[in-house]
Amino acid sequence: MPLNETAELIGFADSLSERYRGRLQEFGFHSGEEISCQQQPGFGAPRVFRVSNATYCLDQELAEQVLVRPVGVSPDA
Repeated sequence: MPLNETAELIGFADSLSERYRGRLQEFGFHSGEEISCQQQPGFGAPRVFRVSNATYCLDQELAEQVLVRPVGVSPDA
């Protein structure tokens, strides 16, 4: 996800464990929520995301399992 762009969270990869999926949902990562990447530090450092009016750090492996679509793009596109 590009830095400072907003996207719609559409779900999670099937490979994401139920434990992580449940924890992310507790934090507000729900389908339909807007999410944006606030910081992308280099060297594999965790990225900073804003969702549900809060800010969270996710490592790259976990972030790649959060499925998003750019805001304004239809589901059929």
